[in-house]
Amino acid sequence: MRPGTEAELAEILRSARAPLAVRGGGTRGVAPAGAVLETGGLSGVKLYEPGALTLVVGAGTPLAEVEALLAEKGQRLAFEPMDHRVLLGGEGEPTIGGVVAANVSGPRRVQVGACRDHLLGVRFVDGSGEVISNGGRVMKNVTGYDLVKLMAGSWGTLGVLSEVSLKVLARPQAEATLVRRGQGAAEAVADLCRAMGTPYDVSGAAWLEEGAELRLRVEGLAGSVAYRAQALGAALGGGLELVEGAESAALWREVRDVAPFAGTAGAVWRISVKPTEAPGLLEALAPHKAGAMLDWSGGLVWLLATGGAQAIRAEVDKLGGHATLVRGAGDATVPMFHPRPAPIARLEEGLRKRFDPRGILNPGLMEGA
Repeated sequence: MRPGTEAELAEILRSARAPLAVRGGGTRGVAPAGAVLETGGLSGVKLYEPGALTLVVGAGTPLAEVEALLAEKGQRLAFEPMDHRVLLGGEGEPTIGGVVAANVSGPRRVQVGACRDHLLGVRFVDGSGEVISNGGRVMKNVTGYDLVKLMAGSWGTLGVLSEVSLKVLARPQAEATLVRRGQGAAEAVADLCRAMGTPYDVSGAAWLEEGAELRLRVEGLAGSVAYRAQALGAALGGGLELVEGAESAALWREVRDVAPFAGTAGAVWRISVKPTEAPGLLEALAPHKAGAMLDWSGGLVWLLATGGAQAIRAEVDKLGGHATLVRGAGDATVPMFHPRPAPIARLEEGLRKRFDPRGILNPGLMEGA
């Protein structure tokens, strides 16, 4: 099924008598039970006002089209969404609705926030076939419940997005990355956290276990970038390599798309913890670890693992974090999402019953999580 209009989408959901697997571009390797409902027909730009930094677009619009349109006006999506095809080896075409539904946010989140923080409004159809609109086209528009942020990260379990309104930002004139090699995780995280506490407006803070490489990014006007990169390097004791322009951008695409784990064997976990707890977590998981990368100054841990799913989640539980299985390794018994505390699980179940009373939208995808 591939509706071409919001009205067609609503009719499909109203008349559905069996589970539906909602699919955007199909790039994340997630395949819930049910007949496939594709959103690719709900595409196209509804409104673009570069001067107001506002974009309204159909949820099925390919992400590449959105980024190309913004680039023509010297603008971009601030939250740097990952291209899952690199890590998962898939095909398909990422859609802006899929990005929003999964709240996909890349390295720049440490500076500008997540996808949901740039989401102004949404239109979606719930599991009963009701069309719901929430939010608006300006940041101050708040009416009733904030369904805008609720839909970001709901993975299509509460409704099917038909339209999204986004705040966009100007593309910076220049960027530079400071690189230091030979640091272990603990030393690197200390430097990353120190860098985030400086006034130099760091927009990327990562460490790659392969090559023991620390990376810090600054962006903006050329003169400002040159000054801040020099001052940041001095604040960290010097000895960092300066990488600029396209070469710098390539370094952060690698981090954004978790490219070091592409084509490797093993499961890939996306783990959220306090930045300072990341080195200890990697040490505790050493028996299962085949590779690691830290983003968000250590707050986001990408782990390449050989087995040990229960041990991984147990260690993450001790830290009050959560671990999502982004790429499995053939064990279908391991759920994708981290088990929720009972109060949160009850709240989520209540929301699903309210927005999808028949349980037809991506059934089981987040249940038990």
